Amino acid sequence: MKNYQSNQLRNVAVVAHGGSGKTSLVEAMLFNTGVLSRLGKVEDGTTTSDYHPEETARKMTIHTSLVPVEWNNNKINLLDTPGFSDFIGEVKGALRVADSALFVVSAVDGVQVQHEVIWDMAGDLPKFVVINKMDRENANFEKVLDDLKDKFGANFVPVQIPIGSFTDFSGVVNVMDGKAYIGDGKGKETEVPGDLADAVEVYRESLIEAAAEGDDELTMKYLEGEQLTSEEIVDGFRKTVAMGKVVPVLTCSATKNIGVAQLVDFLVAYAPAPKVEEGPMASLVFKTIADPYVGKMNFLRVFRGQLKADAPVLNVKKDKPEKIGQILYVRGKQSVQTDVVPCGDLAVLVKLQDTSTGDTLADKDKPMELEGIDFPTPTLTVAVAPKSKNDEDKLGDALLKLMDEDPTVKVQKNTETKQTLLITMGEAQTQIMVDRLKKKYGVDVVLEEAKVPYRETIRKKVEVEGKHKKQSGGRGQYGHVWIRFEPTDEHFVFAEEVFGGAVPKNYFPAVEKGLREAMEEGVLAGFPVTGIKATLYDGSYHPVDSSEMAFKIAAHLAFKKGCEQASPVLLEPIQNVEVTVPEQFMGDIISDFNTKRGRVLGTEPMGKLVKIRAQVPLSEMYRYAIDLKSMTQGRGYFTMEFYDYEEFSGREAEMVIKKAREEREAK
Repeated sequence: MKNYQSNQLRNVAVVAHGGSGKTSLVEAMLFNTGVLSRLGKVEDGTTTSDYHPEETARKMTIHTSLVPVEWNNNKINLLDTPGFSDFIGEVKGALRVADSALFVVSAVDGVQVQHEVIWDMAGDLPKFVVINKMDRENANFEKVLDDLKDKFGANFVPVQIPIGSFTDFSGVVNVMDGKAYIGDGKGKETEVPGDLADAVEVYRESLIEAAAEGDDELTMKYLEGEQLTSEEIVDGFRKTVAMGKVVPVLTCSATKNIGVAQLVDFLVAYAPAPKVEEGPMASLVFKTIADPYVGKMNFLRVFRGQLKADAPVLNVKKDKPEKIGQILYVRGKQSVQTDVVPCGDLAVLVKLQDTSTGDTLADKDKPMELEGIDFPTPTLTVAVAPKSKNDEDKLGDALLKLMDEDPTVKVQKNTETKQTLLITMGEAQTQIMVDRLKKKYGVDVVLEEAKVPYRETIRKKVEVEGKHKKQSGGRGQYGHVWIRFEPTDEHFVFAEEVFGGAVPKNYFPAVEKGLREAMEEGVLAGFPVTGIKATLYDGSYHPVDSSEMAFKIAAHLAFKKGCEQASPVLLEPIQNVEVTVPEQFMGDIISDFNTKRGRVLGTEPMGKLVKIRAQVPLSEMYRYAIDLKSMTQGRGYFTMEFYDYEEFSGREAEMVIKKAREEREAK
């Protein structure tokens, strides 16, 4: 694969709802540009872009694949992205380095949930739409076109329309030049069918009107009734596409390879090339994978200057130097080596030490940090544990590698519940992480329900005695304290009001230490205790038998007795939750929060969306990602953060206490 100048490059994120035919379309583009001698099939696991074992097994895209096609002395870097919501982080990374987005929409199913999600995510990025699967039963180009206009309200302009549909789909008409192409591949050029002549004329007028918006001169010429030349139409339309004022609509059948060659021609002609930035090199890593043969692979785009092999660079985000060794151009799992990557191109670096997704690699002497990637926050939490105790260290290392590969996966160690938590975007991603741990890193794991880090506290003031006295020949043990326990807003306060040396000062630290240790397990269910003020106000000692250990034990005894008498209660963690959904789902969300013992704090309109703020117990939120997806057909998302601990009572609290006691007794 040769090097191309920036103006010969097109970086296109191929995006869609799952099942729309993205991967088949990319495969057909490769076939038409001579890379492949035969078309691979998703169902057979033989496509170029879905090459990872987990993708071929599930027959779905999980990773963004970089698949360049070379055509007419240009290179289109196609980024084949997942269409399933759990892997939306992959789409985010691709959109950050793309110069345009190609939305693949099924001619049968029309606009689906992920189309809407990604459309908003793509923001002002120039967009194209290709209506695929025109060879399928119930395919309807016009209906999908109306659906697009209704859902997105953009200026959709057909530049390619189908000749027939279902079994009669035989080719496409290029509205721009008024030519028809019958058959697969490049097709046979022919006259526009008579029944489509009027439609072509109407669409061509819309196209010319859109082209006239390309600059002021063309606008004035058009408004004054003058004819625009073919060159003016092409140039004006290219400009309006780049400005996002118009969304060209094309059509095809990827599996029949009809209309695909014309789509490639159109992307070369009208998709914007990367903007060239002169100056010292700066590049952004948008994806990281650990290849079993090559090692760590960092996918990047050069945004400024040129990337050269053996150049000393700086990881600006981490302020660590990196040495560039091999630079690869990849096409799926195939790769070729290069010595230089021009501004705007995409490539892969291997075996970097400290670089991860979202990092900037820049000229060591003149570093510049690029804007990173705003990855979504994972929200589905499960606990993960190795099946074999011998794999505990191995699991820790493997989980770190999973996080390095995928920024939408988080791992936390909860010291209170003694669990390792795996937090993902959804059930499918969780299962894939489990499979990856086993097949890639050799760690078999089990998933468990994440435990809630409950706590305990007291609700009234009590004064209790703690005495530890033991005599068994020789030196004995003696520690004796009177302690006042009372609620406080702080985690723990220790005070002393001892008069007359009833307890010598040198034993005060031992009493405090004994209390802090005792707070690790409460009397209700063994959860950590918080919100206690303990005041040592009296006691006694023995000049020979007293010791720090004896006073620690006495403090333990006093603590247990005090908590039992001071109306102990369970506390549960409460989360601040913000849910953003289309307005029609607001009632369902609020109603659901009420069933989850949540408090709705308010709502905030955000155009077609609404943000709902609430406070909800953490125990109700671990699997909320699944609930929300179900309630909103995948259109909603949420964030949450810890707010505070609040008293937990009633039947549900009793069940938690009972279960915790049973688990402790079983150990």
